[in-house]
Amino acid sequence: MGASGEPEGENGSEPERAPASEAEPQLPVGVGPWPGTVDDWPDDPRYDRELLAGGDRRNVIDRYRYWTMEAIVADLDAHRHPFHVAIENWQHDMNIGSIVRSANAFGAAEVHIVGKRRWNRRGAMVTDRYQHVRHHEDIAAFAAWAKDAALPIVAVDNVPGSVPVDRADLPEHCVLLFGQEGPGLSPEAVTAAQGVVEITQYGSTRSINASAAAAVVMYEWCRRWA
Repeated sequence: MGASGEPEGENGSEPERAPASEAEPQLPVGVGPWPGTVDDWPDDPRYDRELLAGGDRRNVIDRYRYWTMEAIVADLDAHRHPFHVAIENWQHDMNIGSIVRSANAFGAAEVHIVGKRRWNRRGAMVTDRYQHVRHHEDIAAFAAWAKDAALPIVAVDNVPGSVPVDRADLPEHCVLLFGQEGPGLSPEAVTAAQGVVEITQYGSTRSINASAAAAVVMYEWCRRWA
């Protein structure tokens, strides 16, 4: 790797770069200021006047353009799905942010971080602002919360005894528990679960990326219940 963190070319030389004329154009994201004058602005309290004036460049669906963050969260709360997502965090897994982003996309009720409180938010692409996130010190604390909430824990890992998710019992009200990239779920997490599911694979690798696996299982839940 070069000093910049980019791969070097042959014999340590600089890698070839595409000419500037071939570079991918950086297109503006979102929408610009609301057309017309201030008198033309909507008077709906959900709209953010700063966004109306300057434009909304956030990564949100068109329905939420110009809305305040609080208004978006309130609207999401009105129709979130009854499944939760939990992630073990004892190695500062870089996939957690991506899983939070998928949880937001699939309308999860809440995301639970189990273990270390700090996690890398970069992959979440600020979707954690719109997603409820709760922390649990360890698996025991998380399992106690799930029991009190009457939510069965469905662990996701390819361990002995796991059932392919497309044929497994996937309750409407549940917590989908995902492990770390590489080692997967801890033995304590598997023991705490009421069921363990896996994703059927057809290639040579033993497992798929943790955030990809989470998206697959969340989609399977939505396919059945959403």
